[in-house]
Amino acid sequence: MLFLFLFYSLLIFVISIYLKKNNYYSNFTGDNHQIFTNDKNIPLIGGIALIIPALLVNPNNYFLNLFLILIFSIGFFSDIKVLISPKLRFLFQLIIIIFSIYILKLEISSSRLIFFDNLLESSSFNLLFTAFCLLILINGSNFMDGLNSLLVTYMSIVIYTLIKLNFIPEIINYQNNLNYFLLFLIILMLLNFKNLLMLGDAGAYILSFFTGYLIIKSHNFNMYVSPYFFITLIWYPCFENLFSIIRKLSLSYSPLTPDNNHLHQLFFNLVNTKIFKNKIVSNNLSSAIINSFNFIILYIAAINPYNTIYQIKLISFSIACYILAFFLLKNKINKF
Repeated sequence: MLFLFLFYSLLIFVISIYLKKNNYYSNFTGDNHQIFTNDKNIPLIGGIALIIPALLVNPNNYFLNLFLILIFSIGFFSDIKVLISPKLRFLFQLIIIIFSIYILKLEISSSRLIFFDNLLESSSFNLLFTAFCLLILINGSNFMDGLNSLLVTYMSIVIYTLIKLNFIPEIINYQNNLNYFLLFLIILMLLNFKNLLMLGDAGAYILSFFTGYLIIKSHNFNMYVSPYFFITLIWYPCFENLFSIIRKLSLSYSPLTPDNNHLHQLFFNLVNTKIFKNKIVSNNLSSAIINSFNFIILYIAAINPYNTIYQIKLISFSIACYILAFFLLKNKINKF
């Protein structure tokens, strides 16, 4: 298995270099939200590279692997500009996620709020709420892919935290496979950091769906752990999406329309304007700083994953930092 892992990693490295050199399967279209942080053609091979390792984590879970392939397919057709409509992509996501929740028996078991837990006892409400959570995670994660290694590093931290705390008992027989998957994410992180590849929609969809699956199953099998600990694990991509929706609606824009006003883009703009003129350096530095903050938040969360009040305070602090940073950066950018 180790030999195959090393061979596969080397293969992805070689393919990435070849595609970039020959300008194949490139991400760059000249859209404003792309040229904002990068003006180079970078292969969107991240999703293709991820699909095989993800399927091998639990090879006997055929339904999980089926839905991984389906969610990957939406992103793949988006990357190759076949599935262009954001509304159509969202519709396909919704259909696949609802079926995956029903067939894989995914559910939010508890919120530790009596009123809301009574609602969660309804299978229909639980299905819709779980679908809402996964949709927020998947699309928020896709927003994060604008900076090099921002998404893949963040999800690597989340998965590592779950492994370290031994919160994934369902796949304990495939623990080595999950460790290899995590190691491969680190390799993708380095390739992404060096501008040799991007995850693209396919990579963002499959990685966030798989991580969401692990979190929900970990929540189901560890009921003594505060459900808010699992919310803390994914607070950043989820709040990134929710805040973006509210922000765009307040400006009478479609929430599905891409723009350059996400926190990581504003942060990049500040770094690129005031510190480094080089886009790649500014891109990587911005990503590293944001993930350093998130690493600290998740590390503190993992110290006491059982205390709900502790987790709620941590989530509230993180959100407050996000909002404060957003408006400070927004005002700073407007003065340039």
